[in-house]
This record gives sequence, structure tokens and C-alpha cells, in this order.
Amino acid sequence: MSHRSPTSGSVLRAVATGLLCLTIPAGAVYAADGDEDTAAKSVVPNIYLDLRTTYATIPAGTLGLGFGNTSLSAAFEALAAQRGATLPNGLPAAKSITVDLPLTVDVSDRVSLYGGVSGSTTDIGGGWSTFDITSWNIGVQADLYQQNGGRIPTITLQSTLTQSVPNEQGMTNSFNNILEFDYALDKDETRGWLAGVQYTHTDIASLVARIRPNTILYAGGYYQWPSNWKFTGRLGVQSFGGAQLAGRTLAEPFTQPILRLDLDRMDDNDNRLFGITAQIAWMPKPSYQMTLRTPLYAVRH
Repeated sequence: MSHRSPTSGSVLRAVATGLLCLTIPAGAVYAADGDEDTAAKSVVPNIYLDLRTTYATIPAGTLGLGFGNTSLSAAFEALAAQRGATLPNGLPAAKSITVDLPLTVDVSDRVSLYGGVSGSTTDIGGGWSTFDITSWNIGVQADLYQQNGGRIPTITLQSTLTQSVPNEQGMTNSFNNILEFDYALDKDETRGWLAGVQYTHTDIASLVARIRPNTILYAGGYYQWPSNWKFTGRLGVQSFGGAQLAGRTLAEPFTQPILRLDLDRMDDNDNRLFGITAQIAWMPKPSYQMTLRTPLYAVRH
């Protein structure tokens, strides 16, 4: 697990160059004359690095599954494809630290585009591997419909494509889709109910390995205090179809509960300033995940 392709360094350099190209023009816009400030703010979208740091524990015999994007899943799926044939008892228990670095652009109050890389280090019982780039991802989040005080809830679709690194035998491509319904109970949308579904499909660049889809059905709610602290809870059921390698089962199918709790610090314009997420997923043994979210803004309205 400590061996990485030398191409990962070039991937990171390319992303860093892209960040620089975006942040320099953004800074230039806000350096304009005071009379143009209002016009500039209405044209330039929010641009930020949505930095997320995750610690996770994975029980033996399963993969890194759960809510959110699929960088953790991609890392463990790559482990399964590359090492599964030499593991006499299937996948071992593991711990992982993952850093996600998606550059995010809020095109409007309805649409956000993002893309970046994820790096991780993993311990499967023999010590932590070298931290290195393990995947890249691109995606979009869009409000298909906004409630705006009406009776029909806001409908949001988020789609993320994640590919593991390096690009060689055993690489994975994961396509993650989340459709969520948000029914606000007040005009300011500070409290409400949530319901949704997440579907993840993964392909492995191998003729003898297969990972079946993973689906989560969930419901929950949220409350935002006048201090702009926001709490969100989601409780659902996760159903995974299992994983096989060369006719041998690497991960058993299961249908088990999953719980996610979010505490976020927002500003007056509902931009996230800080967030912490705790997740427990039974697979069927519990898997624990903790995520710190610390966005780094180049432009924030």
C-alpha cells in the first residue's frame, strides 16, 4: 500500500497550477476601483478550496462505504483489486486518513462545480503507508427546484465521478449520485426536513474483479441557530451488493443502518466557515468516520 506511481506528483502540481490561475484573477477583480466593487461582487462567484480531512475505521471484510463522495471507497477498492488475491482471509480491518482537495466554484445560488484530488494514508495492521495522491474527482451540485417559501421542497442533485490513482490494472471508477429533498419549515430556511437517496456504481479495471452497487435511503432534519451554527442529522439504511475477486468473495453483501451528524458554522450568507461530521455505518460491524471541513476561500460573498 505504500507504493505509489510517480505520476501522482504531476497530478498534484497540475491542480496547484489551476488553483493559482483561478485565485490570481479573483484577487485582481477585488483590487479594482471602489466604484466597481458592487458590480464585481455580482459577477465573480464564490471560489474556494473545500478542504476536508477524514479519519475512518473499516471493519475486516468490507470496503470504505457511506455518505458523501467516494474517495475513501476508491482507496479501499484499489486495495481489494491489487491485494485481494494474496489475502487468505479477505480484506483486513483498516484505518485511513484522507485529505480531499476539491476546488469549488459556486456558479450561482443554484449550481456549484468542483474538482480536485484526494490523498490518503492507510494502516492495515503493518503501520501507516506513505501519504500520497490516491484519487481525483470532478462533480456538480445543482438545485433542480427551489422551494422559496412554497409547498414543494427544494430538490438537489449532486453527481461525482472519482477515479483512483495510478491509472493501471486495478484502478477504479466510481460514479456517485445523491438526490435530496429539503422541505423548509420557515421563510429563512433555518429549520426543516430532509429525505434522499444516494447511489454509487463502481467499475474496476480488471476482468476478474467486481464491486456491486451501493445504495443509501435516508431521512433527517436540520436546525440553524441565530448564531449561525447549524446542526443536521441523517438516519438511513445502506444496502451493498458485495465485492468479488476471481470468484472469491472479498466483501459480503449487507443491508444495515447508517447515521450521519453534521455541525457547521455558517456566515450570514450561508457560506460554510467550518464543519465537523460524524458517521457510523454498520457493515454489519460498525465503521466510524470523522471529518473536519475547513474551506479556504479565494472569493466569498
